[in-house]
This record gives sequence, C-alpha cells and structure tokens, in this order.
Amino acid sequence: MLKDYRGVFRQFKGIFRPILLPQMRLKLKPDRTHNKEDLMKIAIVTGGSNGIGKATALELGKRGISVILTYHSYKDRAEDVVKEIEKNTGVRALALKLDLTQKSAFEGFILEVKESLQNIWNRNTFDYLVNNGGVGWPMMFTEMSEEYFDKILNTNFKGPVFLTQQLTGFMEDAGAIVNTSSSSKNQSFPGYSVYGSLKAAFSTWTRYIAKELAPRQIRVNAVSPGPTHSNFGDGVFDKHPEFIKPLAEQSVFGRIGQPEDLAKVIVSLLSDDFGWVTAQDIEVSGGHLL
Repeated sequence: MLKDYRGVFRQFKGIFRPILLPQMRLKLKPDRTHNKEDLMKIAIVTGGSNGIGKATALELGKRGISVILTYHSYKDRAEDVVKEIEKNTGVRALALKLDLTQKSAFEGFILEVKESLQNIWNRNTFDYLVNNGGVGWPMMFTEMSEEYFDKILNTNFKGPVFLTQQLTGFMEDAGAIVNTSSSSKNQSFPGYSVYGSLKAAFSTWTRYIAKELAPRQIRVNAVSPGPTHSNFGDGVFDKHPEFIKPLAEQSVFGRIGQPEDLAKVIVSLLSDDFGWVTAQDIEVSGGHLL
C-alpha cells in the first residue's frame, strides 16, 4: 500500500513543487554564530545612569544581556554603571549621552549607536528598548509656565516617541519594548497635572505602537511605578525622608518601592517568558492606594 502511495506522489510532485516551495521560503537572518559576543542580546536603556534605569541596566547584565545606556547630565555615574556591569557580569556595556528634549540631536545619537553595535558586537541591530528617561517635579496648574510644560512634554513623551521611531528602524524583529509610565496617571495629586496627563498619553501610545509593530512580532508594554525611592524629582526622598512614611502606609506591603522592584519586572517583560504579552500597562506599586 505504501509503495502505491509513493508512486502517486512521484506522479504529482512536479505539480505540487512550484506551489509549495514559494510558501516554504524562509527569511534567513545573518549568521552571527562565530563568536560569543555575537550571540548576546543587546538592550538600549534611556536614563540609565541612576534610579530605575540604572537598576534595569544592572539586571539586564545579570541575565547576560549587553547594554547601551544613556545619560543626560551625569557621565561619571553612567560610566560607573558600565564598569559595574562589565566587572560583575562579563557582558559588554556602553554609555552614550542623550538629551531627549533635543530631537535635532537624535541623528548623531543614532549614528553613535550604529557604530557601537558594529564595532563592539559586530552587529547592525539590537533586541530590546527600555524608554525610561524622564523628568518630573510638581508645579500647580495656576503657576505652570510654558517652559515647565515643554520640558515635561519633550522629555517624557515627544522625545521617546521620535527616538523610538528611529530606533525601531534597526531593531530585530521579535524584539521587545518597555516604556516607563507612572501610576500618577490614574490619580490626581496636586501639582502633577501635566506630568500625570503626559504619562497617560505615554501609556496610550504604548497600546497604539504595540498594534503597529505587531506584524514584526515586536512586543510593546509599559510599567507604571508607584512611589519609588529613586533620584526622581531631584532626589526628593533623600532630601525629605519624612515623605516616605505616609506613602509607605498607603501600600499594602507597608513600604515604598525600590528601583530593583521595577527593574525585575521590566527585564521580565522583555524576556520570552512574556512572549504572549503585549499592549499592557502593569502597575508596579506594591498595592499603592489599593
């Protein structure tokens, strides 16, 4: 019986072959298997010199992922993060200056990234993007200046949007993006009307680009920190430790967050463990105001 079927197949294989083969063509990727560094995943983390960005860069290194982190003002801190990653994990890291408020400077930054990818990792693509860079400090609506509004807008929304537009042009298919939003978008703390509103826009944008990048199998998610002891707000918790206790009491776990709490969630979202998760905004607040 099997012999008979083989005869039938031989009869028709000339018909089926031109139909089947075009559908079975594979998109071949460049061979990057000739050395260890070429096999490493690479992540770009904005705002990586301190706080949540620093913790994320360090966590990526622990998991064997190379890091390009950006800084705005603190080059020495960024270089210290690079040294810590390379010393403790053995993966490569690099710090590049980036001002998210200056879209005109993005072209030069992109060129630096591409040159670094080629020179250090022998690649022309990267795998992950963490849009973490941002600023925020309170200002009441009645006192708000246009300068303040533009600073928050450009750093927290416009800058990341146009930077992502350029970076995704040479991001690997099936990569992942995580945007750092804020739980303040769901609340109404006095003085944070602009900050909270623009973080709400950032979270909404996350859903839109998740759909637009889906054909490339790129996942896009966001995390929304609650009160976190970082350098945010010009180090407000270090300057005013009395603020910590009342905020900690608003969490079901009785403390405020640490940058490492966010970093673990961010890096997990980038991983294949969350390969079926996209367009989500996950609050990481320890049940703040639950």
